[in-house]
Amino acid sequence: MRALSDELVDIQRPIRILNAISWSDEIKEGFFRAGAGAQPKVDRDYYHDHRPLKFDTGACERALIDLDARVQASLGGHPCGTLLRSRAAEYGEVIRMLNGRGTAAFGRISGELYGRAGDPVYPGSPTLSSLGAIMSEALANIADGEWEPPPAETFDAEQSLTILADRLSGMFGPGDEITVKVDDGIVADAAAGSDYIKLREDARFTERDLRILEVHEGWVHVATSLNGRRQPICTFLGKGVPSTTVTQEGLAVFTEITTLSSTPNRLRRVTRRMHAIAMAEEGATFLDVYRWLIGEGLGDDDAWVSAVRVFRGSTPEGKPFTKDLVYSRGFLEVYNLIRLAVRRGLLERIPWLFVGKLAVGELGAIAQLADEGLIDAPGYLPPHIADLGALASWMAYSNILNEVDLDTIQLHLEDALAP
Repeated sequence: MRALSDELVDIQRPIRILNAISWSDEIKEGFFRAGAGAQPKVDRDYYHDHRPLKFDTGACERALIDLDARVQASLGGHPCGTLLRSRAAEYGEVIRMLNGRGTAAFGRISGELYGRAGDPVYPGSPTLSSLGAIMSEALANIADGEWEPPPAETFDAEQSLTILADRLSGMFGPGDEITVKVDDGIVADAAAGSDYIKLREDARFTERDLRILEVHEGWVHVATSLNGRRQPICTFLGKGVPSTTVTQEGLAVFTEITTLSSTPNRLRRVTRRMHAIAMAEEGATFLDVYRWLIGEGLGDDDAWVSAVRVFRGSTPEGKPFTKDLVYSRGFLEVYNLIRLAVRRGLLERIPWLFVGKLAVGELGAIAQLADEGLIDAPGYLPPHIADLGALASWMAYSNILNEVDLDTIQLHLEDALAP
């Protein structure tokens, strides 16, 4: 199992999705030089010429197929074999998606891997797009007020680096120290790796921004990477695939919200991205999405960054890269899983979500591997997960609250809420 796990880690090593689909500064400069009135100059040849894949995709696919056959022959239906084979299959789909950059295949495979705005969260449930609309309506009702953090002091990337590194220094043990560094090649303000957090060189951060980065990137993304990397047998848990990205971002959003770190503005950003993806799925172009974002009150640079997140890997008139749907979809999956675990008295399952990079649907297999002694318990847990009693109390009440119909109870609370 260890040998096959290590082999999968080695095979996937050169696959870097975001590096392969990013748009260069030259594309941005050309867009604004033209007055932001024409589509950015990105087509299939752009990716081939400026973002060439730095590995032999055919050889990588063949290696994954060969590994899959050997896993099936040696492990059969054992949970470790099932998890290895599902990951090998997803890595194969990721390679096919990257080979399709700038073509219709890219958007189609992205939708299969990360989901689509029109997908229901569960069979028979509302779609992600409709849930995003509900969230947008709720956020619109709290658009202005004293609850929004006032304009605050901001820190540049170098100052933020020092603050964030200091806050996270006590969380991880010897040999697992993390690095916070400045990078000028990322689209987002920040991004996390297996043992590092990157801050975009020209970004500025408020105190609340740094708190969100601490709990989102540090407590979740870095902690699960280190927990997975420390596994004695199932080392593949240190590396993610699209299905585990859904759960990763769901855990991160859940952590932001339950630690009272998030803000309405932060949630607006998530819902805007969902709506932008839905627009692109329905035929909107980059320019359409960019102009809509400007109409939503974003500045030129912020609108550019948000629109690029939707179309990177594709073309300005192609179907979207749908990864940004995973924040809301993942939150709903994680939240409901934890609610059900509390309802059924399976609190011991919750910390296993942090054992590495895994998908919600794999938790049963992870628990079985743990029972067989093949997986070590997560060494690093966020405080709100380590204190299961407090979390369970909160979630137990949430089970009650979800049985209350707000439209009905509103009739009984009209006087209390009268303006």
